[in-house]
Amino acid sequence: MERRAVNPVTWSVERGFIGELVSGHTRALYCSGQTPVSGDGNLQYDGHMAAQLALSLDYPEAVLGEAGMALVHLVRLNVYTADADLLFPQYGVLTSRLRAAGVAPATTMLGVTQPAIPGQRVELEGSAVA
Repeated sequence: MERRAVNPVTWSVERGFIGELVSGHTRALYCSGQTPVSGDGNLQYDGHMAAQLALSLDYPEAVLGEAGMALVHLVRLNVYTADADLLFPQYGVLTSRLRAAGVAPATTMLGVTQPAIPGQRVELEGSAVA
């Protein structure tokens, strides 16, 4: 698989707002939104954005692992948040883990008014290719 970042501007690279050209892949995985919940579906870390963000990334990483992939295969990541002002100071929790995996997926962040679970502040959805 070959990947090439496509981005005519530089200000957005740090947050993952880029294009990602992928060729030579044989498998694709589309992961639905993953939320900061326990194994039995109960919200974790109510009101703690950094912890919710970290836990929310654990789940797509686990889904990738079940498919024989890893974070390095992530080419698209959508971040949904109920509080962008709270998310921005904690965004490094996400970017540092992605950077450690050697990946900078094309990312979109959207503010939402009504998350699926009361107290939920963030949800992650991604696509991967290998």
